[in-house]
Amino acid sequence: MIVVIPAAIAPEYAAALALTPAMVGLQIGIVYGGAMVVSTVSGTLVQRWGPLRTCQISLAFVIAGAGFMAVPSLPIVALGAVLCGFGYALTNPPASHLLQRVTTPSDRNFIFSIKQTSVPLGGIAAGLMAPPVALAYGWQAPLFVGAAVCLLFIGMLQPLRHAWDGERDRSASIRRNPFAGMAIMWRDLRLRLFAFAAFFYSAMQLSLTTFAVALLVSDLEFGLIEAGLVLAVLQVGGVAGRVFWGWLADRIRDGNAVLLIIAAISTAAALATTQLSAVTGDTAVYGLFALFSFAAVGWNGVAMAEIARLAPPGLIGAATGGVLVITFAGILVGPPVFTLLYGFVGTYTGTFGVFAAVAASGFMFIMAARRRER
Repeated sequence: MIVVIPAAIAPEYAAALALTPAMVGLQIGIVYGGAMVVSTVSGTLVQRWGPLRTCQISLAFVIAGAGFMAVPSLPIVALGAVLCGFGYALTNPPASHLLQRVTTPSDRNFIFSIKQTSVPLGGIAAGLMAPPVALAYGWQAPLFVGAAVCLLFIGMLQPLRHAWDGERDRSASIRRNPFAGMAIMWRDLRLRLFAFAAFFYSAMQLSLTTFAVALLVSDLEFGLIEAGLVLAVLQVGGVAGRVFWGWLADRIRDGNAVLLIIAAISTAAALATTQLSAVTGDTAVYGLFALFSFAAVGWNGVAMAEIARLAPPGLIGAATGGVLVITFAGILVGPPVFTLLYGFVGTYTGTFGVFAAVAASGFMFIMAARRRER
């Protein structure tokens, strides 16, 4: 939620910093740059602190990041984005560590996908809460609301720590090898190809969620609040997609095939976005963004389950962290590249058409990993 808030109020946020709305993509890139750095040690931190304490520390980083991102100074906003990235990196490894204890091959994709619905649900919260709060109380207010929610959850998690963190290893140290997770991923060609695919999937996902509001306001002449509602619909599509794709992957027992379908739909939706204009009916706009999100935001749960399936026993957190380094690199590169392309293309709709090649590249890497496994 915290990470999406600036995108949900992109025109207001950019105006406060004397930027164009397209420059919000740089904030997203910085967030995931910080996430990429901490992902190299996230598996070790889960081993040392336990998964629940790692989650609490994640929330603490994000609280600090939200506070800095509320300061109207570009260097301080950048620092806040880095801290949010540190927190974001410490979410998936502990979750994967915990869920692998209670899942089976017949339900792993579905359960991991349910967990991953938290991401678009956070986006829904940002889309519904941030625009009206920003217009009523100022652009900084949504960030303060988000920080307060994070603080509440730190307290709510504390009573569970004894039960959840009983397997922690206090002797684990990041000084051993902070890139151990990367090594695990790199030695296995399947995980390596999968990581490169995730690079492109994540680049498309974050470009969609980052620039949707700017596209609606600048190209389609939507008001900020209505654009926020479309962003919420987009995130609902992501929630539905994550649950559906997880169910389908377990049903057909083929997560790779599901990821191929997702990439194909994302490619088609990105191309269809080029046909939107100010005269396009609202139903078509809402429907296309819901479908786009259904695929482009819906892939994560199946991906996390595939990583858990391919990872060596006992090293799921480390392997997840290693793959996430490449995943976050895609997010680090994707929105800034989108911003750069926008400067040449001149419209957000046209830029999404160019970005269809990103989703198609993800398709190619999953296909290569699929061939390797066979």
